[in-house]
Amino acid sequence: MAQLVTLTAWLIPCYALVGMVLSALWFPSITRRTGPRPAGYFNLIVTLIAFVHSVLAFYYLWNLPAQYEFISWLQVAGLNLTIPLEISSLSLGACILVTGLNLLAQLYAIGYLEMDWGWARFYVLLAMFEAGMCSLVLCNSLFFSYIILEILTLGTYLLIGFWFNQSLVVTGARDAFLTKRVGDLFLLMGVLALYPLAGTWDFRELAQWAETAEVNPTVAALVSLALIAGPMGKCAQFPLHLWLDEAMEGPIPSTILRNSVVVATGAWVLVKLEPVLELSPWAMTMTIAIGAITAIGGVLIAIAQIDIKRTLSYLVSAYMGLVFIAVGSQQIEAALLIVLAHAVAMATLVASCGSIILNCITQDLTQLGGLWKRRPVTGLSFIAGMLGLIAMPPLGGFWAMLKLADGLWNTQPLLVGLLVLINTLTAFSLVRVFGLIFGNKPTQMTERSPELLWAVTLPMTALAGFTLHIPMILQSLSLLPEWATLNQDVALLLTWSSIFGLSIGSIIYFGRIIPKPIRLPWKGLQDLFAYDFYTPNLYRSSVVGGVDIFSRLVDWGDRYIVDGLVNLVGLASIFGGEVLKYGNSGKTQTYALTIAICISAIALLVILSFVPDLKQIVQTLISQ
Repeated sequence: MAQLVTLTAWLIPCYALVGMVLSALWFPSITRRTGPRPAGYFNLIVTLIAFVHSVLAFYYLWNLPAQYEFISWLQVAGLNLTIPLEISSLSLGACILVTGLNLLAQLYAIGYLEMDWGWARFYVLLAMFEAGMCSLVLCNSLFFSYIILEILTLGTYLLIGFWFNQSLVVTGARDAFLTKRVGDLFLLMGVLALYPLAGTWDFRELAQWAETAEVNPTVAALVSLALIAGPMGKCAQFPLHLWLDEAMEGPIPSTILRNSVVVATGAWVLVKLEPVLELSPWAMTMTIAIGAITAIGGVLIAIAQIDIKRTLSYLVSAYMGLVFIAVGSQQIEAALLIVLAHAVAMATLVASCGSIILNCITQDLTQLGGLWKRRPVTGLSFIAGMLGLIAMPPLGGFWAMLKLADGLWNTQPLLVGLLVLINTLTAFSLVRVFGLIFGNKPTQMTERSPELLWAVTLPMTALAGFTLHIPMILQSLSLLPEWATLNQDVALLLTWSSIFGLSIGSIIYFGRIIPKPIRLPWKGLQDLFAYDFYTPNLYRSSVVGGVDIFSRLVDWGDRYIVDGLVNLVGLASIFGGEVLKYGNSGKTQTYALTIAICISAIALLVILSFVPDLKQIVQTLISQ
């Protein structure tokens, strides 16, 4: 039984593909007879099977060496493309996280999209996400990982544009797709440039090669930066972070998956590439810088947002920035702990906020309030997600942040101070959201807002329970860092920063000392945070403006130079024909004489070219 389960672990992504095919066959003609729900139920069943298979395979492979499988894909003209698969405790644990969160997101969608007739299309896209992410964590090839990331980008575009009859949704999907294309283009360059250097795309072989490789520092830096650019786009890092803000136009069930594990796909590839990135210290420093800028900028922008979903989306970018800091400082275990703690806690927060949005018909924080007495289950779930995200002991976020801070304490203490600041601001931002939703007096939008049906409440509470039990799960697997080996001063510093952020937020948003809404003394600074450091304006004035000017120049050249030359030839032909038609008499002998004269002239010119001395001979005869 154990051998069968582990040997067939490569089938885990295939379950989602089966569900995708079954849902895709649910044509409108069938939907009119049965309704849209069966398309979702098929996906729920196959996702449950994939989750159970992942758990069993993880149980049987725990603490055992990784197994490697190879699937031959293409062999032509000396090119051998084989798909290597790594079936290990780590990859199967990632599959458990993906399939578990997707299972709860699909169950959540039953209640959230109850009146929507696009079930088949929506569940097809969720299945595509599940299949793509499970394939990514099992795949051990950089080349095929790139292909899978491109498929996931397509799925992101389609899910953001799910309600395509709305103009803002279409615009958001387009902008998100184009923004991610920038990072993907550089990633492709890095993938292609790495192969001549290493001779392989296998992550395991790349790590072995990097241990002894001697690469020109400039080449190593350029290739590493290109490889970093792809995860930058996937993880919504500055300046490629705007797509995640636009992605909030999609339905909440897809946001649960996207804000928790989809953004972490770039982080997974970055962790796999860490041995290669070590070849360039400058690239590692840039990784830390990118993560630090995004983390501090993300939490500051989140504090100034009035849209619930956008507030959470900027916090996602900030925590992915912490992953970049961890990878840049070679703290791989800390990076994986941050990904795990963030995924579950953020899914809980999104599910809680989605429950509010569905019932109150608004996601504007200024129109909400006074929901604690009406929505206690939702409020408690939000609190669980909030405490699980920040460094509040003994939950998962605390151990992840402590692991990272402990590794940086002796080498880069400034980064520890940055982590403390980010943790404080995150706690303050989440208390702000909680206070605006659940505190103060009810508003017109929240007067009647009871708890929702079980299909929404059950996944939300399950996520909250899982968030609270992460330390126990890690402890049972012996993955929790031992307290005796960690810096207790750093632990106290992180804990007090969380308490400080929570306290300041509570005083401001639950007390009556400071008038609402909150206004900073400097309006320019508040606008700077509220409008995302004017990044969209910078895009419009730089990249978009440059492309617009270049397009206009190309259009002018095509219109007046290329088309102009073609039109000139056409006009010359027309004019020449008009002129020649007046010299035509219609008599055959005249045409024959004209042709004969022209042929004679051409023959004479040819003779003159072949007999260069003919002219001199003729002149001599004439002179005699």
